[in-house]
Parts: sequence; structure tokens; C-alpha cells
Amino acid sequence: MFDNVKNVLVLAPHTDDGELGAGGTISKFIENGINVYYAAFSTAEKSVPIGFEKDILKTEVKNATKKLGIKEENLFIYDYEVRKLNYVRQEILEDLIALRNRLEIDLVLMPSLNDIHQDHTTIAQEGLRAFKTKTILGYELIWNNLSFDTTSFVKLEKKHIQSKADALKEYESQHGRDYMSEEFIFSLAKARGVQIGSEYAESFEVVRLVIN
Repeated sequence: MFDNVKNVLVLAPHTDDGELGAGGTISKFIENGINVYYAAFSTAEKSVPIGFEKDILKTEVKNATKKLGIKEENLFIYDYEVRKLNYVRQEILEDLIALRNRLEIDLVLMPSLNDIHQDHTTIAQEGLRAFKTKTILGYELIWNNLSFDTTSFVKLEKKHIQSKADALKEYESQHGRDYMSEEFIFSLAKARGVQIGSEYAESFEVVRLVIN
């Protein structure tokens, strides 16, 4: 399916969403020579725990994406206010269109359209509007998905999931969250792998499939 994919764009409502939803896949893509871009729309300064600098997530996303192998120049960070992306959806759409016009994207990875977080919903909806002519896969964040259709999978090896877990360790400000733990990351990847007879996997909803 990915034989003709050269450029991938990962849309992350907040820093760390892209790694959580598709970190293993990103690692495999880069290993296979695919160029990966990453756009984070909020550094969630109002949600940063006490004791950390307000802009800590900007530093952490740079370190995490670098650990996955994403080039520094392929990382785009926007400063929209957390939990209020729906108030600026037109501005976000314009940012997405600017990325579409600037980059030759073959595949977009974004939150599931069934994600109930208001920021995630906004990025998914505007992402679909901006990239409706491209193949789009929705990644799962199971704590935000009341439903998720496991309609596509990417087979992964242990090294890809370890790369994902190591990248997420860069988010020291988020370490208290259950879904950031290495145990959870490997458990979900194992469960998705069982579904397709693979050691590990990540699952995605097919939002749009364009076959050349």
C-alpha cells in the first residue's frame, strides 16, 4: 500500500499526539526512506504541570520527533491555545492549506474522526477538508475514542515500538499519564498485532483511500 508513498504528514493537535497515535509507524516509515513531516498545533501551555517551564512541550516535541528520526526542518509548531482550537478553525484550515501547497504529501496521518476531544475533532475535520484529495488515515488514541474502526494496520517490529516508547520518554512533563507508559505502549501494539498475526502493529481508520 505504501510503495508509492514518499512524503507523509502527521497532524498532531497537541505535542505528543502524533507519537502516541503513530510513533511506531513513523519509525518504520523513516527506516524505509519515507520523508515524514510533523505539524503540532498547540504546545498546551495552560496544561503544563507546575514546576515546568510553560513552553516545555515545545522543547519536548523537538526532542521526541528527533528521536524518531524526523528532520528538524520537517517539524512545524503552532501556538494555538489548548482546548480552544475549535474557535480558530478557519485559521487552522489556512495553515493546513499552506502546508498542502508547500509540501507534496502522499499520506496524511491525523486523529480519528471519532475522537471526542474538541481539539482532536477540529484537526481531524479541518485536516479532511484540506487534504481531501489525499489518502488519509486516522490514528487511535483509545482514551478519547468511544468507537474506532480497525480498518487498516501497519505491521511493526519490537524496534519500532521501542523507538516510539523512547520518543515518548522525552515528554518528562507528561510522565504521570497512564497512556505514556512503556507498558501501555507495548500492550496496545501487541493487541493490534494479534489482530493481524503480527508481533506488533498500529491500527488506523481509513478516512480516505486514493489508489494511483
